Amino acid sequence: MEDCLMVLTTAEKREEAETIASHLVENRLAACAQVVGPISSTYWWEGKVDKAEEFMILIKTSRRLYNELETAIKSVHSYTVPEILAVSVTAGNPDYLSWLARELRAEKQD
Repeated sequence: MEDCLMVLTTAEKREEAETIASHLVENRLAACAQVVGPISSTYWWEGKVDKAEEFMILIKTSRRLYNELETAIKSVHSYTVPEILAVSVTAGNPDYLSWLARELRAEKQD
């Protein structure tokens, strides 16, 4: 079974988050993408502490597709520096993980 990842990113508006999620799933770079929020974010930006309401996207994918997924997110994201973090899945429901692997893009079919 391939190495599963959960990738997270955030977007300023729900519509943008939904667009990103749909783009990734429709292109089989993700088996599932969930939009959560709104959430409250506090962060450093341009030398000062800033706050924003954002929407988080939890993306289920594989290590094999990560680079392509990151490129796809950046291509449709409005942020100058979008948060894109990948977390290795170390355990999970075997049936779910098998489903996830089956739904991701095969070795490179167009």
